[in-house]
Amino acid sequence: MIKQVGDTQIREKHLASCHCGAVVLELYLPNGIVNPRRCNCSMCRRRGAIAASVPLAGLKILKGQDALRQYQFNTCTAKHFFCGNCGIYTHHQRRSNPAEFGYNLGCLEGVDPFLLGEIPVCDGVNHPSDHKATPTN
Repeated sequence: MIKQVGDTQIREKHLASCHCGAVVLELYLPNGIVNPRRCNCSMCRRRGAIAASVPLAGLKILKGQDALRQYQFNTCTAKHFFCGNCGIYTHHQRRSNPAEFGYNLGCLEGVDPFLLGEIPVCDGVNHPSDHKATPTN
């Protein structure tokens, strides 16, 4: 649980935006930033963002619904959203937990993600949903 990054206090309702400002989100973060992580899946390693999660009800699009674009691949479970103007990834509906949105910490108002130090990496290459359980006899 991270309540402050550098000089920036993480507010209970914290704004996030893309680079050009066309997309503005409100995130409900009553416990601050919880479980920040990187992922090594093909999508995440290319975009390089640090993500954390909120329940679906914890993310509200205040501005720019029409500017958002969606990308899906592989199982098409996760929904990745980015600004159609500047290209910045803002959030995604998670594959591992579709009841949550992951959000880009670099989009949080006033937050420099480089001040977070070392961030754990999730093994998205070997995603649990990719491995079907083998039946036992």
